[in-house]
Amino acid sequence: MPWHDPLSWRFDIDLVLNRFIPPPPWHAIPYPVAYILGHRKRKPRDIGNIVPVIWAFVGIFCAISIIVVVSERIPAFKDRGAPIIVGSFGAGAVLEFYAIESPLAQPRNFFFGQILAAIVGVAITKLFLLSDDFESIRWAGGAVSCATVTSIMALTKTVHPPAGATALLAVVDDGLRHLGWFFVPVVLLNCGIMFAVALLVNNVQRTFPSYWWTPEDLSARRQKASDPEKGGPGQSDDEDSTKGKTAMDEDMTIRADDDVGSERTRLEHDRGEVIIQRGKLVVPSHIFLMPEEIQLLEEIGNRL
Repeated sequence: MPWHDPLSWRFDIDLVLNRFIPPPPWHAIPYPVAYILGHRKRKPRDIGNIVPVIWAFVGIFCAISIIVVVSERIPAFKDRGAPIIVGSFGAGAVLEFYAIESPLAQPRNFFFGQILAAIVGVAITKLFLLSDDFESIRWAGGAVSCATVTSIMALTKTVHPPAGATALLAVVDDGLRHLGWFFVPVVLLNCGIMFAVALLVNNVQRTFPSYWWTPEDLSARRQKASDPEKGGPGQSDDEDSTKGKTAMDEDMTIRADDDVGSERTRLEHDRGEVIIQRGKLVVPSHIFLMPEEIQLLEEIGNRL
């Protein structure tokens, strides 16, 4: 990465973090529990576009109602004048209960995005409060807060659009500004309740979350790191050679398999075309796709 050419700069935090993140332990979790956590042994059937709207209505109503009721009954919240719900969670509810396949709605983005926003928002507020004329520069504080948390989320792959509003409100909303660092546990409670309801409601006829940390296969990455010269543990040189010849003959190589072991296969080739079929994605080997982009293309293929 040449430093004199900003257009070529790239930073992928997952190259560092994923080596420490274990794959989901689905084999050690009872299937009924794993089911509620979004794991499926087989691909769920399509349910059209009306049923998701109904479940989104139910989920959003339940989540916001529970957050309000619980917040009103916590003495620490009442003593500090905390709001019954942070306004940005209205937008978050749309993602968590309707656009549930979006990378922006997954647990990593939802939790880390909102928590980072709360921390950054409070920190920027306290920094600007050092000025004797805070009211005249509050607008700048809100702008800096939203811009800062957006940059952090982008670099940490935790982008959650409603979190931008959370960071902004922490500065410009008097009802939240006076909370100080207590704003962080308020956001945590909102996150926890909304996500718990999302797990229950979204897994009745749909699947949520699509992944917990990354759509990338963490187990495959670990096998590759532990045995770089072979395709995986226990694989003989003869098997490697045979697979290599097959890939060369077909001008394609397998990149990854689906999380649930279904028929979905991801391939790469040297031709200048992208092929999307139900259960199969083929991309040119010279094209680099982010995991979120691969997931989107695979979801499009599943609708064919």
